[in-house]
Order: sequence, then structure tokens, then C-alpha cells
Amino acid sequence: MTQDKTVAEARDRLVEIGGRTSQDLGLGRVVGQMLMYLYLQEEERSLDQIGEDLGLSKAAASVSARQLENLGLLRRCWKKGDRRSYYRTADNIATALQQGLFRLLNRKVQAVGEELDHVHGLLAAAAASPAADAGTRFLFSRVERAKSLRRKAERLIGNPLLKIFVKT
Repeated sequence: MTQDKTVAEARDRLVEIGGRTSQDLGLGRVVGQMLMYLYLQEEERSLDQIGEDLGLSKAAASVSARQLENLGLLRRCWKKGDRRSYYRTADNIATALQQGLFRLLNRKVQAVGEELDHVHGLLAAAAASPAADAGTRFLFSRVERAKSLRRKAERLIGNPLLKIFVKT
């Protein structure tokens, strides 16, 4: 195998690992592929080039780039005289990854909390009723337990020591 083929295979494998890892985290495969692809590039790339190299539609590349930008993992840059947007990974990818995952986790915990509060409100009167069956009371107790776990997660996420490590 030639050196060029070896390097290309190594890059492809790393891009695929990035995609699988991102998918496992719930971010989607393309997001991870794009992040790893750009991390392995010496220079910024346009959405057209990213899409072509990864076999993505322009829409898929655009949505993924926006998601990665929102997480602070990509930076948009411009080239003089060119109207296209170019992308590169954040300057300090490790810190950006920590911060991005921390923000994502925080948003997920908040979203779950809002749903738990809503469901708790729906079930409170039904579970307190003398006519409530065992299934209703059980479900209500599980929702209360989940709310307690959510509060613990929020305290952990809000812990000043954790924030020092993540530097949000």
C-alpha cells in the first residue's frame, strides 16, 4: 500500500470513528464526521468541499456546520474576495469540546426537567385522588424520583469545581 493510500485510509477511519462517537452521544453521525474531518485538515474548508469529500448534500453539511458552531466546536472564516463561508475547528478543540458537551448536557437536563415538571403537574391530582389506582400512584412515584435525580444532576452540573474544569 502506498503512503498516500495509507494516509487516506487512516483519515477515513478517523472520520468514521468521529461519526460513530457523535452518533452514540446523540448528536448525529454527520456532525462527528464533519468535526473529525475538519480537525484533520491543515486549512479551512468550504461547505462545498466538505460535502464533496464526505459525500454529503449541501443541506446536511450546512445543518451540521451550524450545529457544531453552536457547540463552539467550529469557527467560520472568510477569504477575501470569496463569498463562501469556510470552516475550521476551534482553536483549542479540547476546551471547546468540553464546553460544547457541557452545554449540550445542561440543555438536555433542562429539557427533561421541563417535561418532568409538566408530567408531574398532570399526574399530581390523579395520584392524590382516593380513587387513584396502583398504576397511577406508581407512575407518579417514578416521576417524583426522576425529578429528584434531575435536581441532583443540576447540582452536579452547577458545581463550581466542575465549572472550573470545563471553563464555561
